[in-house]
Amino acid sequence: MTKRVQYNLTGILASILLTVLDQWTKYLAVLHLKGRAPFVLIDGVFELSYLENRGAAFGIFQGQKAVFLICTVLILELVVFYYTRLPEGKHYHPVRLVGVLLCAGALGNMIDRAANSYVVDFFYFKLIDFPVFNVADCYVTVGAILLALLIMFYYKEEELGFLAWKRPEKEAGDGQEKEL
Repeated sequence: MTKRVQYNLTGILASILLTVLDQWTKYLAVLHLKGRAPFVLIDGVFELSYLENRGAAFGIFQGQKAVFLICTVLILELVVFYYTRLPEGKHYHPVRLVGVLLCAGALGNMIDRAANSYVVDFFYFKLIDFPVFNVADCYVTVGAILLALLIMFYYKEEELGFLAWKRPEKEAGDGQEKEL
């Protein structure tokens, strides 16, 4: 089995496991929070509060299920496209993690939208009145922030060739990849 196949299988399995974790937490939220008063963890600061979100971040675009599903599929395709183009080696493990987080977050919320026409949210920072969110939202947020930090501070410009639309081709004889 090649390294690339191992990376791709590991990414698929990790995305599935994180998606299952997200769905399990949402199941617990429905089971223990739906129809009940919020469960206060830190008084005035943080609580678990059940919410059915039919919109996107901050509740925008309410009731646009088809649009969300189409956008999610397109985002997943884009993440998979770039994930499969990543060069082999440990140096690119951080950006692989980003791909896994983004896929798991997108899948977790897409499952909710497809099955229920809404996303189950339950984390609420009352202190700052931040919108209620869920585990999948955490994956996407952490993944996006990590990607920005990696691009700004970790990878050099020449190491970001995998972002090009054309796949690098190997020069004859030297085994080194060359951008088209």
